[in-house]
Amino acid sequence: MFKDRKTLVGQVVSNKMDKTVVVAVERTSRHSLYRRIIRSTNKYKAHDERNECHLGDLVKMVESRPLSREKRWRVIEIIKKGDVPDVKPQQIGVPDAPVEATS
Repeated sequence: MFKDRKTLVGQVVSNKMDKTVVVAVERTSRHSLYRRIIRSTNKYKAHDERNECHLGDLVKMVESRPLSREKRWRVIEIIKKGDVPDVKPQQIGVPDAPVEATS
């Protein structure tokens, strides 16, 4: 079905948008002069029709026609579920119990 289309595998880093996930794809290359391994990361916005992807999931995506201004990829499969917990940020400087002021 997707024989001549590019496919990429990456990790979901954001799923806050409706039917859209941000996928970070990491690739490695060798520096031409120093021969060290260089890691570079590109982020792609991909279409997730059923909102199934969560943070930390390893997904496979395929290129498609432009779906919006930045979306050119579709998630076709979730390879591995991520184990990133959903933790809400706590307010800084707000104590758990009210503190009475003493003068």
